[in-house]
Amino acid sequence: MNPQPPAPTCARHPNRPTGLACTRCGRPACPDCLRPAAVGQRCVDCVRAAGTQVRPVRTVAGAPVATSTAPLVTYGLIALNVLFYAITAVQASSLADNYRSSLFLRWALVPRLVADGEWFRVIGSGFLHWGPLHLALNMFALYIVGIQLEPFLGRARMLAIYMVALVGGSAGGMLLEPVNTIGAGASGAVYGMFGAVAVLLIRLRMNATQILVIIAINVLLSLSLPGVSLWVHLGGLVAGTLATMGVLFLPQWVRAKSPESARTIGWAAIGAVGAVSLAVIGVAAAMVS
Repeated sequence: MNPQPPAPTCARHPNRPTGLACTRCGRPACPDCLRPAAVGQRCVDCVRAAGTQVRPVRTVAGAPVATSTAPLVTYGLIALNVLFYAITAVQASSLADNYRSSLFLRWALVPRLVADGEWFRVIGSGFLHWGPLHLALNMFALYIVGIQLEPFLGRARMLAIYMVALVGGSAGGMLLEPVNTIGAGASGAVYGMFGAVAVLLIRLRMNATQILVIIAINVLLSLSLPGVSLWVHLGGLVAGTLATMGVLFLPQWVRAKSPESARTIGWAAIGAVGAVSLAVIGVAAAMVS
């Protein structure tokens, strides 16, 4: 009589004989190393390998669906604006007359000074505000739109579109405001976020009437209130809207072949809008000089 062959042992526990096996890889496995599957049972190694191959769930903008809902970029931008306002208020020893501070005078958008080489004003002016009310209005608006946009765009795209809108607002001011105008505020970037919300709602096939009415009201206020820069607002609105369209619509229009290429196209669109805004600033600076 031939002796009976030894029972196979678990691939992960050689001291445990088993008559079970993974239906995916076929290796012997003890009950502790098997997990129920749609068909049969799989070993823990195959379950782990399959988990790494699952594509992450993404939003319409191609951003991974975050496990944390905290809009960290929105909070960070608000914190920076409040910080720079606090610095100007301390320097000027005044909450209302903070524009007298050295930082405010150094960073405010003045087309003639930008043309003289002080390009940092293009960005720095977007983090300055004329008193606490101006700051509060812009930060409230940024919070409202930021918490809606950031989960869909993703943190990196949200920050990129915000900065492109800020530069676009500076481009509008440089090109169309008087050369000695002093401009400051996050309004251009916030208008860009208004445009981004409108594009997102249209992309999701939701009613965008409310945000379009808000944009129209703000444009009318920019036209009627003294001391408000209409061109900075419109420049930011156009830049933010175009950049967001590039992320949400352009990949469809050019028929991107994969999610990866769609994300690349979106980033290229953001970069292109930023580059055009910088080019407009360059042309405006050349015209001033």
